[in-house]
Amino acid sequence: MSAIQENTLTKTENQSAALIEIQNLKKYFPIKQGILKKTVGNVKAVDDVTFSIRKGETFGLVGESGSGKSTLGRTMLRLHEPTAGKVIFEGQDLLPLSAPELRKIRREMQIIFQDPFGSLNPRFTIGEVIGEMFKVHNIASGKEKDEKVCQLLELVGIDPNRRHFYPHEFSGGQRQRVGIARAIALNPKFILADEAVSALDVSVQAQVINLLKELQEKLDLTYLFIAHGLNVVRYISNRVGVMYLGSLVEVAETDELFNHPAHPYTQALISTNPIPNPYKRNTQIILKGEIPSPANPPSGCKFHTRCPLATERCKVEIPPLKEVAPGHQAACHFPL
Repeated sequence: MSAIQENTLTKTENQSAALIEIQNLKKYFPIKQGILKKTVGNVKAVDDVTFSIRKGETFGLVGESGSGKSTLGRTMLRLHEPTAGKVIFEGQDLLPLSAPELRKIRREMQIIFQDPFGSLNPRFTIGEVIGEMFKVHNIASGKEKDEKVCQLLELVGIDPNRRHFYPHEFSGGQRQRVGIARAIALNPKFILADEAVSALDVSVQAQVINLLKELQEKLDLTYLFIAHGLNVVRYISNRVGVMYLGSLVEVAETDELFNHPAHPYTQALISTNPIPNPYKRNTQIILKGEIPSPANPPSGCKFHTRCPLATERCKVEIPPLKEVAPGHQAACHFPL
């Protein structure tokens, strides 16, 4: 076997290996009432979610507002403490780790926030914002830190000479580039992009998405990309997961999911996605009713109250997330 064939085989094996495995993850927020703040119920923001993210891929996560996407991402990083389940990163379960142990792992797992202005300290220059990463983790200081900051700014397309400027002196897209520079400062393996482009103009979104793809190639990054925009998710993702009311209802390769949605909820989401062609229109599927409250989810299949295909079985029996085609999973008793 030639060296080129060996390198290609190694890359393929690495991409197929799971960097992160989520097993039966739950995050419940208690509902408290009365003077004694007695717990009377729970908001089931993330409810028994299981999936994995392969090394080097972008896993897209979509769903309506309130479906639990951001809570799932933050619980994976232990920004929210999980109620139950496992988050296994490179073979190590993160949930039992102490604060000092978790601090070491945090260098490998970073986040890009939705609000590019609110996530940056307005009292710090952008050079100080990025340099704080090296300071906190005792990696570099002084001239060495300044050089690393300049390299990062250049990598994300910002003039290093502007490192002494404050966040308010930049546009929204530039501020998000600063946020990306901060996220990659410690050479992480995994980045959670939590609605990272939703606050930006469409033209700027494209620039930032292309930057993320370039950095993924250069730095061998793995992304969990959370977004509302289906077109953005389709462009950047290798695989896509669909969430509804705290549960994962479908997972598949990107083209497979968009071309052959197996869950009625996924089909409805895709039907409302704009097509960039004035002569073509989707036949929109309008879901009946409102999204139920995660504090009181329906019995059986959570989607049965809005599903056009629901039967009596759907009202009482929870459908497992099972394979309906090679590499394609759906949580539905009657997959399409």
